[in-house]
Amino acid sequence: MEVFGGRAHAAGRAPCALTIGNFDGVHRGHQALLARVRAAADRLGLESAVMTFEPHPREFFARKMGDLSKAPPRIANLRDKLQALENNGVDRVIVEHFSEPFAAQSPQSFVEQVLVEGLHVKWLMVGDDFCYGAKRAGNVAMLMEAGRQHGFEVEVLPTVRNGDTRISSSAVRAALAEGDFQHAQALLGHPYAISGHVIHGAKLGRDIGYPTLNLKVPHRPALAGIFIVQVHGLGDRPLPAVASLGVRPTVEDAGRVLLEVHIFDFAQNCYGKVVRVEFLQKIRDEEKFIDLPTLVKAIDRDADQARAFFATRNSN
Repeated sequence: MEVFGGRAHAAGRAPCALTIGNFDGVHRGHQALLARVRAAADRLGLESAVMTFEPHPREFFARKMGDLSKAPPRIANLRDKLQALENNGVDRVIVEHFSEPFAAQSPQSFVEQVLVEGLHVKWLMVGDDFCYGAKRAGNVAMLMEAGRQHGFEVEVLPTVRNGDTRISSSAVRAALAEGDFQHAQALLGHPYAISGHVIHGAKLGRDIGYPTLNLKVPHRPALAGIFIVQVHGLGDRPLPAVASLGVRPTVEDAGRVLLEVHIFDFAQNCYGKVVRVEFLQKIRDEEKFIDLPTLVKAIDRDADQARAFFATRNSN
């Protein structure tokens, strides 16, 4: 799969079957859409392509208003999104920088400048709630008419449901916020995980008897707290661990989000390696403790609960 930062590169402008969206989480609804794009691309002899955005448009407008609480928390980082798109057979991804000029385009300009001249779209699939152009003025009916004028076909994917629940990124975020990983997996079609490079931290965990692997989380995640997890990528089987995902209120006040993972009975140097942290169960919310000894006692309890979880799972 090829990834392009915008539409300037000539190789990213070959005729394509395209879909457009944020694709946060690449859930089962997204997967159904991508399967249709892949099938259309094969039928028409085109490359399958996805246009997605960075930052998320709602995050862009939240920053513009000075209120990041209006931005949706992220299900997946860009690495995990791109990997999921590749896993679903996408040939090309255009990561469009969502900016003031891009947001200000009229629906007509979006079609002519982005879809027709920029990407040479021949077939396009969107969800039934797709809107485009400044102030979301363009809708599916307008897009179909534009397709007839400019020579590209438009198909609309109806809502995909899990029972009575509409499968959406919002539904996945809600499940993750509640620590309901079974429901999140039903919506995603796979267990929830975060991947990334292991980075250097403050080494505090080593000093208190709980050395950790640290992963930077560049955006506000859809979940926070203390979790039972397993770590993929450091051996031939996933390794049992306990993790903290949040802003570490007891030891710093910078507000940066970090994923800290303590793998049980493990002492390898992992800096720079790419790991995938799979979430299994939530233990508790993140707390600010009065001092470091109180924090350590809480971590002891968390680790005991996680070890008991794995002991029970292994015995079964």
